[in-house]
Amino acid sequence: MASALSDKLSRLVKEMRGQARITETNVTDMLREVRMALLEADVALPVVRDFIARVKDKALGQEVMGSLQPGQVLVSIVSKELAATMGEGVSDINLAAQPPAVILMAGLQGAGKTTTTAKLAKHLIEKRKKKVLTVSGDVYRPAAIEQLKTVTAQAGAEWFPSSPDQKPVDIGRAALDYAKKHFFDVLLVDTAGRLAIDEVLMAEIKDLHAALNPVETLFVVDAMQGQDAVNTAKAFKEALPLTGIILTKLDGDSRGGAALSVRQITGAPIKFAGTSEKLDGLEVFDAERHAGRILGMGDILALVEQVTAGVDVAAAQKLAAKVKSGAGFDLNDFLAQIQQMKQMGGLSSLMDKLPAAMTAKAGNVDMARAEKDIKRKEGIIHSMTPLERRKPELIKATRKRRIAAGAGVHVQEVNRMLKEFEQMQDMMKKMKGGGMMKMMKRLGGMKGMPKTPF
Repeated sequence: MASALSDKLSRLVKEMRGQARITETNVTDMLREVRMALLEADVALPVVRDFIARVKDKALGQEVMGSLQPGQVLVSIVSKELAATMGEGVSDINLAAQPPAVILMAGLQGAGKTTTTAKLAKHLIEKRKKKVLTVSGDVYRPAAIEQLKTVTAQAGAEWFPSSPDQKPVDIGRAALDYAKKHFFDVLLVDTAGRLAIDEVLMAEIKDLHAALNPVETLFVVDAMQGQDAVNTAKAFKEALPLTGIILTKLDGDSRGGAALSVRQITGAPIKFAGTSEKLDGLEVFDAERHAGRILGMGDILALVEQVTAGVDVAAAQKLAAKVKSGAGFDLNDFLAQIQQMKQMGGLSSLMDKLPAAMTAKAGNVDMARAEKDIKRKEGIIHSMTPLERRKPELIKATRKRRIAAGAGVHVQEVNRMLKEFEQMQDMMKKMKGGGMMKMMKRLGGMKGMPKTPF
């Protein structure tokens, strides 16, 4: 996420922390570097000017001058002002309306509106326990209607049919009527997009807004658009009373400018951020935590939430009890740990939320290669018989050749995987007698949240 901006600001953070004394000269030098980093990240010029002015004003005030650790205070100011630029704290979705609460999704084609509509449906179902209906008003792309039908089913919501020969306003009214009669809590309306802003698009979405009177009008914008995102945001702000923003593709190699610009340009809070292509890849946007990521401080809270959501607590407790009883840690358990890692979003997703200083210690690890290595281990274990998984000591040369052929790998890779398993097995033996639960509590830092041995 915003790798170029993160790298530059992380380096500046280290330099600032090393400052024993803050002067007008080194503050000016530091702000020049910050200004260049923000402009290179495609942050809108008015936003950059306002941000730099706020930081300079506070940095040259008594807040820093009188501090015993001015470098750290300066870092804190930059972090707070970054968060303020993107909006204070968290701004959750507003459902305070007579059901069904109508949510209108607006944005250009390619921003990810349709997938985001399904992601939001899944979020509302799982986190807010709502009954959700979706409908597509995109009559120009029949594929968009079918796509919404597919992803809505995957999200566990209900889809209202529409066709290209209907008018978007008629579709919206029919869906609203159906939602009322069938007691839906929320109606999500996916709208048509264009490759560029045009009068027809804006007139159409204005009519739809007037007919449905939505409680939320969410502007879906691609975080990788940079400066173009600002121009699009201005146009939609003039046409619609936007109540919130959803940033998509924050997991891409974006320059991060959109996240810092769109909130200030539209005046609407960023409510959600798309962090992966999966339907559960939608996070409630927290400006302070996002500022921490940009400055290379990581997002440990998001990491804890991701691990907690991905961990099968019952399975982890069962494994802990098994090891404590003296029963051997076998390849079925090893496979379960690999699958737990996948449920948590994989290595790259977890590493992305760690502070820059910690990820730097990992060296130049090839994440794509590491992910493939995990899948290869999974394939090797799946090529074994149930008896071999329970009793790995049976796996000798002939069996290794058969397993390697079944998994499509070399025998050396089977040997490597078995060696890693033996190391894990040795570690588990040392944890008999409650040692494992102690380790889990120490690592987890919270009651009832066992960790995987990975």
